[in-house]
Amino acid sequence: MPGKLSQPEVRRADPAGLAAAAELLRAGEPVAVPTETVYGLAARADSADAVAAIYRAKGRPSFNPLIVHVASLEQAEQLAIFDPRARKLAQAFWPGALTLVLPLSNGARIAPAVTAGLPTIALRCPAHPAMRALLEETGLPLAAPSANRSGGVSPTTAEHAIASLAGRIPLVLDGGACEAGLESTIVALRDNGAWQLLRLGPIEEAQISAILGSAPDDMTRPEIEAPGQLASHYSPGKPVRLDALEAGPDEFLIGFGAVTGDVTLSPSGDLAEAAARLYACLHLSEAAPQPKIAVAPIPDSGIGAALNDRLRRAAA
Repeated sequence: MPGKLSQPEVRRADPAGLAAAAELLRAGEPVAVPTETVYGLAARADSADAVAAIYRAKGRPSFNPLIVHVASLEQAEQLAIFDPRARKLAQAFWPGALTLVLPLSNGARIAPAVTAGLPTIALRCPAHPAMRALLEETGLPLAAPSANRSGGVSPTTAEHAIASLAGRIPLVLDGGACEAGLESTIVALRDNGAWQLLRLGPIEEAQISAILGSAPDDMTRPEIEAPGQLASHYSPGKPVRLDALEAGPDEFLIGFGAVTGDVTLSPSGDLAEAAARLYACLHLSEAAPQPKIAVAPIPDSGIGAALNDRLRRAAA
């Protein structure tokens, strides 16, 4: 059982490593896997026991749904009801960093804990070759939240996943650093024709609006429908001060652009580079001797909005 393990086995994301991971996944064990966004903790989504192993490893609240990863639109349509808008978005952004929250199909073979009892399901078709190979090899939809303890900083390297989940999972597939470094954008399509942006991410609101031909509805709902909606999330376990131009005497400074720091998100002020480095910098700040963290100002445009969303939750 994962709770009785010591250090997880670490395998490269090569054919032998992928075969070992697929065998564990078919058997109902959770495995940390690289994706283009962050490392995910994957387990078969059709097994209540496998999904429970994810919750045990993460210490994740049972009301927080999980994203289910699929190999194709065709597989996704076995699990959710796709209207023309959903198909347009899938055709535009899959494989890629877009998660769709859609009505759950009747008879979908999904463990109830995956949806946290809601009538909707969150689906993504990933682009990373290792995750795609596992989906093809197993033939299973895979629930895969970020491979870290719940509420903590998301992992963008195998080392981050090992440090967070040692003793809790049997295997980590090492595929190097994640390209995007930021969790997927989450869009919910409503049956009244409206849509909502539940989580900011690498795919920007303007790109979604261009496909759907309308702006998002900002109406809030009482339930948590997708990961990353908790007010406090991505926490490095220390007080975080935002929009800092310099560090206080007890602060570790994460710089950006002209504001240099102990580490920097991007010395040139490149937002894509900053997104890819965000969690790595938060992990470094968590391990630093300073008891507090300061973060330089980041523009709130484009992907910067997603960066600031994560930082505000880290500071909550």
